[in-house]
Amino acid sequence: MSKSVNTMFNQIATKLKEWFPAPEVHAHCDGPCGVYDPASARITAEAVYSMTKKILELEVPAASDAKATIAYQNTLSRYIAIKEEQAQKTKEDILILWTDYFKPVHLEAYPDLHTTFWQAAKLCSACKVEVSLEHAQELLDAVQKIHQMFWATKNRDITWYKAS
Repeated sequence: MSKSVNTMFNQIATKLKEWFPAPEVHAHCDGPCGVYDPASARITAEAVYSMTKKILELEVPAASDAKATIAYQNTLSRYIAIKEEQAQKTKEDILILWTDYFKPVHLEAYPDLHTTFWQAAKLCSACKVEVSLEHAQELLDAVQKIHQMFWATKNRDITWYKAS
């Protein structure tokens, strides 16, 4: 394109911006409304609890029963893999809420916000490396607290419920 044509396009664009200015917009978070929701953390935290419970309820077969021992080890390894995967997903979901949705203004209403999220993330790690129904329940409780904080910031009363 020649320099004069390029200059002409710039002049036209400048005039259009003057005639039709774009309104100034503000967003309270990094994405459009509806992107963030703690529901996925609830679902994965429930899976952590469920798999932990199943692991603890799994009966160890007699050592002399090779077929039952193989089936037990297979089931146990599957439960562990699911528990660890779901704990990691829970951690990712809550960290995204913590770092992307919640802003400094929310600290005024929730001075324990950082502690709540930090403890929830630590519980995810604990649930990955151990088999503790107590920690799995504490994780669910932490996710419930995050759920309540999140929806309160939107002035909405969304009921906490579990699938089981």
